[in-house]
Amino acid sequence: MNFELTQDQEAMVSAVQRVSRDAIEPIMASHPVSAPLPKEAMLRIYAHLAELGITAPRLPEEAGGGGLKMLDYGMLIEQLPPVVALSLISHEGTISRIHAGCPREIRDAYLPDLIAGRKIACTANSEADAGSDSNAVKTRLEIDGDHAYITGRKMWITNASICDVVNVSCTAGAGPGGKPLTRRVLVDRSQSDFEVRETPVTGLQQGHLSEIEFDRSRVPLSHVLGEPGDAGKYLTLAWNANRPLLGLMTVHLAQRALDMTREYVGLRKQFGKTLGAHQLVQQDLSDIETRVMSARLMCYYALSCMDRGLRANGTSAMAKRYATHACERAINLAMQLHGAMGITQELPLERMWRDARMFQVPDGTMGILALIHGRELTGIGAFR
Repeated sequence: MNFELTQDQEAMVSAVQRVSRDAIEPIMASHPVSAPLPKEAMLRIYAHLAELGITAPRLPEEAGGGGLKMLDYGMLIEQLPPVVALSLISHEGTISRIHAGCPREIRDAYLPDLIAGRKIACTANSEADAGSDSNAVKTRLEIDGDHAYITGRKMWITNASICDVVNVSCTAGAGPGGKPLTRRVLVDRSQSDFEVRETPVTGLQQGHLSEIEFDRSRVPLSHVLGEPGDAGKYLTLAWNANRPLLGLMTVHLAQRALDMTREYVGLRKQFGKTLGAHQLVQQDLSDIETRVMSARLMCYYALSCMDRGLRANGTSAMAKRYATHACERAINLAMQLHGAMGITQELPLERMWRDARMFQVPDGTMGILALIHGRELTGIGAFR
């Protein structure tokens, strides 16, 4: 087992760090931190992501993608501002779904602009009663002649308010044995009417989390994708890969908090010496770095398992559950070491803590992740 980055990995990580620092972060800094970024700003950011070749990292190179290993992709995701990284995995995950099992004319019509960052995509699955349980989706798909119609409400959808196309999970009745028959439908915002409402949240406030209302929204029949019943399979594949990526977004935040805290305790003095000279402060610093390092390695391990073709359902769930909790705790400790400054808005720590807390929800809450991991350990499903 080799923990040293290859030359290619070092070059890729360095490139993403440079673009993030010199191009993406200044765009974000030019807008309020407590409001969603305008679409114009997001398109400028996506142009930089496209130049880096990470708008479609899971697609093979012959299909216009990056052809990256999941571990390499994870290392790059870790370098991006989490608001951007979360938007990116919604976008590129949708690209992967469009590429999978879709007619060539659909791929040719949409993928070039999405890969180039000229348009933005998202996937709409979650509903009021259907989050982790994708079989509970109630958004209806009706087919009538050359068109299909969608009726229902989707919630917690990343990128919805800035998207050009949205991949929607729908139910088309029941299949064999009464199991819900889910379908994927690609909805082009320039062709179909639907309502989008931003969802106010506690963290990641420059991001775009929204609710979508479909009221018999019409789409061409050609935009009903894949085979009946395959929506759940592609969701599960995406969830498994996304979970350690989400964990690495919190690692990004916790590493920043660690770097800030090491500098602060070397400057701030109490009781005649710097904070860093006090034993309990050193213990807290040790705890912070231990959490950051263990979270990073666990997420890297889960992504490496996928690259090696191993079953990663439990490993992926474990990585996200541990990393998001450990890094939230690490940032909390960093806030404590900053004393009163840690809870002010003058420093970004309190916002980073709120951002980190957000990642414990998407692609599986903490309890669901524990049950997925437990199912892999015991072979017994606790859901049904």
